Amino acid sequence: MTGTADAGSHATRVVVHPSAGSVAEATAARLLLTLIDTLSVQARADVVLTGGTVGIATLAAVARSPLATDVDWTSVHVWWGDERFVPAGDADRNEGQAQEALLGALPLPEDNIHRMGASSAFATVEEAAAAYAADIEAAGTPAWDVLMLGMGPDGHVASLFPGHPGYEARDAEAIAVHSSPKPPPMRVSLTLESIRRARRVWVVAAGAAKADVVARSLHGDLELPAAAVRGTLETLWLVDAEAVAKV
Repeated sequence: MTGTADAGSHATRVVVHPSAGSVAEATAARLLLTLIDTLSVQARADVVLTGGTVGIATLAAVARSPLATDVDWTSVHVWWGDERFVPAGDADRNEGQAQEALLGALPLPEDNIHRMGASSAFATVEEAAAAYAADIEAAGTPAWDVLMLGMGPDGHVASLFPGHPGYEARDAEAIAVHSSPKPPPMRVSLTLESIRRARRVWVVAAGAAKADVVARSLHGDLELPAAAVRGTLETLWLVDAEAVAKV
């Protein structure tokens, strides 16, 4: 089932699947087809990944799909929307989960994987955020071809939390986040400004616990970071039936 909501220059599309598992499978197929189409008309594709239960399940579904062999992975660059500032190899890190679910199974050059800095490599979270911003600039400040976001039950996306200073950050690609409402307390996150440069923004959410904030976000409650994200070409909410029960 699909629906629409106002998103400024274009309509937000809401695509409803029966279950969290089907959200992951369908999003994986959508991502692979988008990459195939994108690389048929341009030399490179930049994709921003998300963590979370459905996000990692989506990556695992990509790895299983026969369509994965039709993508020229040497032309795909992988980024993250946020990362926990903990040591490399820590189970909390999104990039480690993504490596296990997908990246290790792909013929993806290591230089194409843009990992956010770990506390074992940087003295401060500010240094890690500055290094990621520099990496983005060195890559030509890409207009992300696909930027995937999970959403917390408080309406946060990436590590932009309601009422938190990072939500209001401007004039930066990546920021240091302190005192995160969700542990661990220090993180690196793309800013809303960076997210909204994406051509396609896909918010992936499932479960009854998300129903209130999905409804508030789709009705434009800008207290929630999830309500403020959009792509320049496409904004999709890829959700299960429980997550839209209150829309």
